[in-house]
Amino acid sequence: MDKHLSSLPQGRAQLVQVLVAAGDVIHIDDVAATLHLTRTSAAQRLSRWMEQGWLSRVGRGAYVAASIDTLGSERVLDDTWVLVPALFAPAYIGGRTAAEHWDLTEQIFKDVLVMTAQAVREKRQERHGVPFILKHVDERKIFGTKPVWRHQTRVAVSDVHRTMIDILDDPSLGGGIQHVSDCLNAYLRRPDRDDAKLIDYAIRFGNGAVFKRLGFLAERRLPGTDELVQLCQHRLSGGHAKLDPALACPRIVSKWRLRIPESWARENQP
Repeated sequence: MDKHLSSLPQGRAQLVQVLVAAGDVIHIDDVAATLHLTRTSAAQRLSRWMEQGWLSRVGRGAYVAASIDTLGSERVLDDTWVLVPALFAPAYIGGRTAAEHWDLTEQIFKDVLVMTAQAVREKRQERHGVPFILKHVDERKIFGTKPVWRHQTRVAVSDVHRTMIDILDDPSLGGGIQHVSDCLNAYLRRPDRDDAKLIDYAIRFGNGAVFKRLGFLAERRLPGTDELVQLCQHRLSGGHAKLDPALACPRIVSKWRLRIPESWARENQP
C-alpha cells in the first residue's frame, strides 16, 4: 500500500483509493469496483462517508471530496467543470462560458453554461456552490465540440466556431446581443477564423435566424467580411427574426429580414 495511504485511517484510505481510481467525481459503481463490494455495500459506504463529512453529494448518485483536512489528501474539487459529464451528459460547456474559454471575451461569468441533451426542468441549478445554467439541445445537434482535460476528467467544450453559432442562435447564451457582437468581432480577428466552417455549422444547426444575425453583424464589423456576408445573404429564410428576442425590436432591416432595437437602428444611420 502507498505509504501515504497506510498512514491514514482505513475509511479515509479507502476513499482516497476510490478517488484515485475514479477521478474527480465518484459513483456507486466506482466504489464497488475499487473496493470489491456489492452495490448495496458501496452505497452504504458512500452514505457513511457523507455523514462523516468526507464527501459532498453533487447530484443523483454523484459525489466529490469535501475537503483537504478530512481526507488528508489534495484531491479536492477546485474545478466545477468536472461535474458536467457526471451530471449532465450528453452535454458540453457552451455559450458565454465557452466564449470566455476561447478568449472571445474578457468578461468573467460566475455561472457555468451547459448545453445538455437531458430534459431541463430547472434552467438554473446550483451544484457544489456554483450556479450552472442549463440549455436543452437535441442530441443530434451536439457537434463541433472539443475535449479538454480538467484534472482526470475529459470535458467537452464547444469549439470556437460552434460557440459563435450557439450564441447567434440564442443571444441570451452569450450575455445579450451586444456581447455576442463583441464576441463576433473577436472571432473575426482570430487567426483560426474559418468562415466556411461557420457557415457549415449554421447549415447543420438549421436555424435560419443564425444567418440573419450573423450577416447583419458581420456587415457592421471588420473589413474582409464581404464573402461571409454574401454567404449569409444567400441562405436567408422567410419571415423576420429578432436581433435579440429579449429586446423590443420595432425596426425592420429588410435586407436581412431582421427586426432590431431602436438603438441599433440609430447606429446604422449616417
